Amino acid sequence: MGKTMGAKVRRALARDWQLLLLAAVPVLYFVIFHYVPMYGVQIAFKDFKAADGIWKSAWCGFKHFKRFFASSQFGPLIKNTLGLSLLQILLGFPVPVLLAIMLNQVKNKRFRKFAQSIVYCPHFISIVVLTGMLYIFLSPRNGIINHVIQAFGGEPVFFLGDAKYFKLTFVISGIWQNAGWSAIIYIAALAGISPDLYEAAQVDGANKWQRIRHIDLPGILPTVVMMLILEMGKVMNLGFQKAYLMQNAQNLAASEIISTYIYKVGMIDAQYSYSAAINLFNNLINIILLVTVNQVAKKAANESLW
Repeated sequence: MGKTMGAKVRRALARDWQLLLLAAVPVLYFVIFHYVPMYGVQIAFKDFKAADGIWKSAWCGFKHFKRFFASSQFGPLIKNTLGLSLLQILLGFPVPVLLAIMLNQVKNKRFRKFAQSIVYCPHFISIVVLTGMLYIFLSPRNGIINHVIQAFGGEPVFFLGDAKYFKLTFVISGIWQNAGWSAIIYIAALAGISPDLYEAAQVDGANKWQRIRHIDLPGILPTVVMMLILEMGKVMNLGFQKAYLMQNAQNLAASEIISTYIYKVGMIDAQYSYSAAINLFNNLINIILLVTVNQVAKKAANESLW
């Protein structure tokens, strides 16, 4: 039995070695950069000292977790992170779906390709450049947005210097940058719907809105559910770079989120154990949300990741 299995494995390796070699690259990437560093998670339960190293540093149990839960930053950080994430999902998640359906309805292929290229382009703008554009466009003195506001008789607004405008600015700029790129997966799902369904609907006299409602939306529903589950699994992991670059003393009350706080206490203040504990707590919340939403989707829509 063992010899037969070994022979099958050797034949498979000889036959598919090119594919296995190709697959080895991403596997090694995840092993080296994602799984091996998990060894360092233990410093969340230790008083880490660089001189002693990870293994020899003294254990302290849940000391750093208790410190975070008791700190004055805990409530505002959770509020800002959850508020920004949920607003991003509420406003940003439906846009790629609607955009994909709209592009799918365009019959002129040349115009559709042109429109797709236009909406994809912002995705390739770096976060640093995007943040610089926001500061220019939203400037209370020279920004085009404030020029429009003043043209209608309003007063200029320093959007990036006021905490109450930070969340909308962050979310809307993210939608503009990523909606087109995110729509690709839904466009691919729409392309997989059988043309026979559209022909049968037209024969039955269904108009465009009825075809969208009864063919397009059910056809991409499994993809929508999967993407929503994945988005909910990233609720606590907002983009650090953009939030940090948009952050200033005036909007700190709304822009300080868990990822920026971890950077400050870990990289700037060198409180490695404390920052590791906060990050571990953050990831545990994400795992709980992912499992919970997956189970809800499984029961409600009969669709799930596992």
